[in-house]
Amino acid sequence: MDGPGNRPVHLRPDHDDQAMTTTIDQPPRIPSPPESGGREGPPPVGPRRRASRFLARHPRVRLGLTLGPPLTWLLVVYIGALVALLVTSLFSLVDDPTGLLTRLNTRLTLDNYERLWNTPVYREVAWRTLKAAVAVTVIDALLAIPIAFYMAKVASPWGKRALVIAVTMPLWAGYLVKGYAWRAILDPGGGVLKEVFGSSPGFGATSAIIVLCYLWFPYMVIPLFAGLERLPDSLLEASTDLGAKAGRTFRSVVMPQMLPALAAGSIFTFSLTLGDFYMNRIVGGTNEYIGNIVYRNFSVDLPFSAAYAMVPVIIMVIYLLAIRRTGALEEI
Repeated sequence: MDGPGNRPVHLRPDHDDQAMTTTIDQPPRIPSPPESGGREGPPPVGPRRRASRFLARHPRVRLGLTLGPPLTWLLVVYIGALVALLVTSLFSLVDDPTGLLTRLNTRLTLDNYERLWNTPVYREVAWRTLKAAVAVTVIDALLAIPIAFYMAKVASPWGKRALVIAVTMPLWAGYLVKGYAWRAILDPGGGVLKEVFGSSPGFGATSAIIVLCYLWFPYMVIPLFAGLERLPDSLLEASTDLGAKAGRTFRSVVMPQMLPALAAGSIFTFSLTLGDFYMNRIVGGTNEYIGNIVYRNFSVDLPFSAAYAMVPVIIMVIYLLAIRRTGALEEI
């Protein structure tokens, strides 16, 4: 039967007098809350939770902690190295009293830069390096534009992936491996071109530009491909519907959209050619760039080598400022 409060009632025999007695099952007791004096508070917060809450309330601190380490590395390693290079270029070497040795004079002077300006051979090498950088950039751009356009707008998805792999595949090989492979191809004494076609450009300025164009070509194609892929197909279709021919469409629609990507690719090819020296040493013959002069003199006259190494830096700063004036950097 049911007892008061609808609690179940069970009858069980009494072992003492064999009488039937009634027992009522009691519900489980719930512990009463502690008195106000001993009330339990929230669980203690760990240091990680406190730090997380602090960063959530202070987004600027969170941003500083996120960007601080890489910016510090950039300032110390990159900017610091450039500052050290600039300061070293303002030092000079002077003879000691015996005249047998030279010592470093830390008094700041522009003698090294005057020497560069007043010595025709150094001006000629700098001019040759600049012309090579321009030539490599222009050649790579002329070759990369049609390839990048085909990859972005014409090729099928499968063909696009295959072309991207083909373009970037030379980057999988080492720099020196590619250099000596080209040396074996261009060798006028029995290289691949000499044996197969009967002639070879040999080792010189032309070979150096050919190899540098090959080396930096992926750095021109990939930015152009990325830029052209963002170009809406509807713009090309609208130009065609309005009666524009292919050349007009390229000049009026494609080229303005492609300029930021072209600027990005040219920064890579131009700067890498300005700073290269070993590839020119492998296939350039007696042809010399700024890097070759710096490499040959840094153990003999470090301040002068530092001053000459500042020439490509100054050229790149001027180049970046010129591109910035066009507004291309803002669209990259």
